[in-house]
Amino acid sequence: QLNVTIRSSLQNLREKIDQLKDLLLRAVSTHQITQLEGDRRQNLVDDLLTRQKQLQASYKNEGTETDVIRSSLMTGGVKRGVTNPWLLEESEETRGLGFDDLRQQQRRIIEEQDAGLDALSSIISRQKQMGQEIGNELDEQN
Repeated sequence: QLNVTIRSSLQNLREKIDQLKDLLLRAVSTHQITQLEGDRRQNLVDDLLTRQKQLQASYKNEGTETDVIRSSLMTGGVKRGVTNPWLLEESEETRGLGFDDLRQQQRRIIEEQDAGLDALSSIISRQKQMGQEIGNELDEQN
């Protein structure tokens, strides 16, 4: 009975991954998401497909490195230099925040950046004005 459950769960996983691939293709083709975001999501779907194949191989006891496969499934894979974004730790300032809270925090940060850019703009404008006045004074002196 456990084998039947595992086999059906693996089949269900495969079907869900195929659905994700179809939905992703549709979202990219209808421009619901950008191509860059589509590529990022495609990488995640490919990672899921790889893990599904590893699970399938582990279930069938294919390959000689089943312990390595099992541990790599839980630690983010055996790829070198590629980190899984879902396994990264969340920062302290965003931990426990909901979607609306994160959006509000992002807006606040953008407002602070805009205020900083406005201050920088006024400083640069003042320096431009000073430079023009110095140039005018030099012309008069000459």
